[in-house]
Amino acid sequence: LLFNIFFQFLENVFKYYHNIKQIIFPFVSKMTCRGSGVFIDIFRGNWYDNKKFSGEKREVGERMQKKVFQLLVNNTSGVLSRIAGLFARRGYNVESITAGVTSDPRITRITIVASGDDEILEQIEKQLSKLEDVRNIKELKPEKSVYRELIMIKVRATAEQRQGIIAVADIFRAKIIDVAPESLMIELTGNQQKIEAFIDLLGGYEILEQARTGIAGLGRGTEPVVKFD
Repeated sequence: LLFNIFFQFLENVFKYYHNIKQIIFPFVSKMTCRGSGVFIDIFRGNWYDNKKFSGEKREVGERMQKKVFQLLVNNTSGVLSRIAGLFARRGYNVESITAGVTSDPRITRITIVASGDDEILEQIEKQLSKLEDVRNIKELKPEKSVYRELIMIKVRATAEQRQGIIAVADIFRAKIIDVAPESLMIELTGNQQKIEAFIDLLGGYEILEQARTGIAGLGRGTEPVVKFD
């Protein structure tokens, strides 16, 4: 309690007399009082509320990353729900899940984009590999794989706007797949960067609806091919 009161006193002093930091604490760079919820950077003269700014949270955020996992699973009923249930039970963050039958009708290929720090992503891979229906799991690394995603966008289009929208679609080699009196529907396939850039260029128009499939991917070359007897 005395510790918190002392730092609350310091907060008030430094808030109104910034120059005092050069006299009393020239040797202190940072002080953190978690009890009072105040982060004091004395050397820089900056003030933060720990509820809004947390060095620890920022450090964790900087470690967050995405990974793409490819699963080959038995083509049985309920397999996708069991995989989704694993993410729900353990609180893992999933960006997208796509699934489809492979050239072998007994096997389904599932592509999962998950996000987290290194420890969480390692846990995800280990937990998925323990599921009974999972025959094979591996990470699809960007430099050794090809990713694709499909998006359909419905844009409000007046007679004056149609030509501009079509011109943007042509630049990205997108297709106009439906025309209505007040809208256009566009289909685009590409990597996530291409799709995000396309959406940004359509920012000057009113997007009525959009649907994205999520990432599907395959490893390059013949080495990553997995076959089952």
